[in-house]
Amino acid sequence: MHMDPRFKIAHREALIGVGLAVVHFLWWFGFAYGLGSRPVEEYTYILGFPSWFFYSCIVGFILVAVTVIILAKFILKDVSFEDEGDEV
Repeated sequence: MHMDPRFKIAHREALIGVGLAVVHFLWWFGFAYGLGSRPVEEYTYILGFPSWFFYSCIVGFILVAVTVIILAKFILKDVSFEDEGDEV
């Protein structure tokens, strides 16, 4: 039985996506609960946001967005959805 090579590509790229989601969650959780667990009186502010929110939500989003762009441009492959045997 012949295994379509597109499945190997799809599985690899799915693992990359899951890995990115896990890293983003760990980033968010670490900063949100690490810096946000202090009393409010001890918060430091960046651009008017508490530092835990700034690093977890704003910087985290920017880093993930840039990472997705880099992955899409250089790592992920364009795969045709057409069957290999179809002649168009």
